[in-house]
Amino acid sequence: MAEGELHIFADQAALARGVAEHIADRAVAAIAARGRFTLALAGGSTPRPAYARLAQPAFAQRIAWAHVHLFWGDERCVPPHHPDSNYRMAHEALLAHVPIPPANIHRMRGELPPEIAATAYAASLREVFEETSLPRFDLILLGLGEDGHTASLFPGGDALHEQTRWVVAHYVEKLAAWRLMLTPPVINAAAEICFVVAGADKAARLHEVRHGPYAQTHLPAQQDGSIGWLIAPQPVNDLPQKRRGPDCNPAHVLMPKSGLRNVAAMHFRAVPGTPPSGHRPIRPIQGRYARPEPAQ
Repeated sequence: MAEGELHIFADQAALARGVAEHIADRAVAAIAARGRFTLALAGGSTPRPAYARLAQPAFAQRIAWAHVHLFWGDERCVPPHHPDSNYRMAHEALLAHVPIPPANIHRMRGELPPEIAATAYAASLREVFEETSLPRFDLILLGLGEDGHTASLFPGGDALHEQTRWVVAHYVEKLAAWRLMLTPPVINAAAEICFVVAGADKAARLHEVRHGPYAQTHLPAQQDGSIGWLIAPQPVNDLPQKRRGPDCNPAHVLMPKSGLRNVAAMHFRAVPGTPPSGHRPIRPIQGRYARPEPAQ
């Protein structure tokens, strides 16, 4: 597994602040270097406080929103106003409060028939990215479910083996619902992937993902062998003892990794309760996804 810097935050508020600062830093750097910042947002409940913090003036005013293009790593096949919509969550927490041009918000259209929505989103990506092979996001935010899924790439799903399409639709039997998602080649082509994690109920899965044999079909987060790691309160002994200070709370994690084909150096500011850099990375796991209603 590829290594990356790990930061552990004392509580949910500190995690939200750290994620917001990381996004703002990456946005400022990308816009200065290339004139724009491309970000794929994660869904679920875990990143919502971070999006809300990013919308506050201390962070929002640092970003030239006219040069930001926002995308989503996955979406539930529901209308944008539906409570399960990843777009709705991001809109309520962030988009409604910052001056980003509507044309720069590229949502997955979950209200369309799934296959049509997937094709349409791939077309949207091609309009923004000039790459003829794969789009290269500046930053993709991800989480990890308790069953080992990430970005709606569920265990046993056909999308895990997709090599040509950029976006696919997949029917998740366990949820009786359709999902839209970026495919593994697109995710791994990103300049940086950042897992945002909160929760203490993933210890067994964490141990299996980190210490078990490589099994991509069973554990999608192991794809390509370069996914980072989560640490939850129960398996705190997974961290080397010398790296754990008395104030270290491993319940909340911000961990970056670089794509396999485009490795980028990553450095973070030290924050209270954060162990020094250089230790082994922890595979992050996102909070549980709410069960979506079947698409009509």
